[in-house]
Amino acid sequence: MALVTTLRRLVQNSLREYSRKASAVTWPTKQRSFSIGTQPLRSDNKVTINFINRDGEKITVKGLPGDSLLDVVINEDLDFDGFGACEGTLACSTCHLIFDEEMYKKLGPITDEEMDMLDLAYGLTDTSRLGCQICLTKSLEGMVARVPESVADIRQTKDGSS
Repeated sequence: MALVTTLRRLVQNSLREYSRKASAVTWPTKQRSFSIGTQPLRSDNKVTINFINRDGEKITVKGLPGDSLLDVVINEDLDFDGFGACEGTLACSTCHLIFDEEMYKKLGPITDEEMDMLDLAYGLTDTSRLGCQICLTKSLEGMVARVPESVADIRQTKDGSS
């Protein structure tokens, strides 16, 4: 699983580097020049997310629309013990997050597969969702996602160590 995450990060970094180099290339014509590539994403296109960690610490980060909350945790290198063990394949419940009622209603429909995985989550609430299944949109700006106090992670031993 760690290999998949490493490969994903490597591809993302390679694409960013390629995009940065390509945006500097211009093609001269008789009257004007055209540039190739994409413009860097401006920070105002990002969505602000507030995570409340297990110890009560508030961590504010930004993510791109279309990214899942799990992607944001990985991209921002947030240290939530045991979070995202299956790397977003909907095979565990370690990216379990809790939302307030108003935000929960904005998250969209929940699939049967997600419900099945949530049944395995510790501290399940009526407003629980899996972070790998929540994709960011501008309407989720300023959302608060609480990380539950414990996690069901088979990678940990009974005494809680890895």
